[in-house]
Amino acid sequence: MGLDLSVFNRFAVTFKAGDVIFCEYEPGDSFYLIQSGKVKIVKIFGDIEKTIDILQPGEFFGEMALLEEAPRSATIIAVEETKLLEFNRENFTILMKGNPQIALKLLKLFSKRIYDQKRRFQILTLEDVHARVADVFLMLSEGQTPTQDEEDSGNRTFQTTIDDIAHWAGMSPARCRTVLDHFSSQRRLEIFDSQIVVKNINDFRRFVTSRRKNQDSKED
Repeated sequence: MGLDLSVFNRFAVTFKAGDVIFCEYEPGDSFYLIQSGKVKIVKIFGDIEKTIDILQPGEFFGEMALLEEAPRSATIIAVEETKLLEFNRENFTILMKGNPQIALKLLKLFSKRIYDQKRRFQILTLEDVHARVADVFLMLSEGQTPTQDEEDSGNRTFQTTIDDIAHWAGMSPARCRTVLDHFSSQRRLEIFDSQIVVKNINDFRRFVTSRRKNQDSKED
């Protein structure tokens, strides 16, 4: 994150591998910045437990409890011994007043994180695995600024791997590869070692919209 938080070491807490930091749906009034170690974000979908993300040093989690007084939206588990800075409303105010630069950077990161999490959950709620993979490419394209030629053609190049796509889509790399091979056989994308080229992102947008509408109509 590029922030010097060493002056806040008095707020440090340590968790061992496998420790649950907090559980989905429980109330909370603190958020955490990772100083060392890793944590995983786990969410339950029906009877299936899915790891949504692995967070590294410099990243943060739990901010919604502080910003909106909302219950925890996922379970957080330490992957290895992990040192965190724990901020509640009181010491967060100290952080904000003590360093306005940190305040501005954190607020920008909060805003982006809220959007990213909601977008990721949108993908994972799709039951059709092909639509889920296609929606990952839509998510990635939202962070790009296309050239005029790309805008006209719908062609998009993503510097990503099959493992990355599988992670975002919440499935195994093998299953993701099968889906991507299917799209490749339809000439909708090309797969390379370190990048994937989608021939027409608008085609994927129509496909995902159609699948989401069909799913919603079945649930009504």
